[in-house]
Amino acid sequence: MSGRAVAGSVERVPSPPAPRAGVILAAAADAACILTFAAIGRASHAEAEGAAQVLRIAWPFLAAGAVAWVVARARTAPRRIWREGVMVWALTWAGGMALRGVTGGGLAPAFLLVGAVALGALLVGWRAVAALVSATRSTGRVRGLTRPEASTPLAAPRPEPPG
Repeated sequence: MSGRAVAGSVERVPSPPAPRAGVILAAAADAACILTFAAIGRASHAEAEGAAQVLRIAWPFLAAGAVAWVVARARTAPRRIWREGVMVWALTWAGGMALRGVTGGGLAPAFLLVGAVALGALLVGWRAVAALVSATRSTGRVRGLTRPEASTPLAAPRPEPPG
């Protein structure tokens, strides 16, 4: 939300929703991240990789992710890291683990930790990459680096030698 001064107070103005295609792509990216999490988990335990088995592991997290999108109002800024991205991650992890526990799935402490780290890396990570790409496209610079087609080579600026 952004604020606007109105006679000594701040009026809250809701953020406009993101374009529909961007929302659909972001939701699909989150679902792909959750499915990736489930598939990697199955593979790390040398278990069968069938789609049905991956969906059996992923469904609690997919359901929690859908709820997280509603609670976080992610449709307004689905690629934003802070608030939407972090809330989607935290709620997907917590809700997915809760659903997994209620339905008889294992909740070993190591799985809780690995799940939090992996889902965080995936759900927040793609948003960070998208933000970096967007910033690079709009400015052509990332912390002193330039695009290869720019007049100077892709290199960090060198400090001046002491005088």
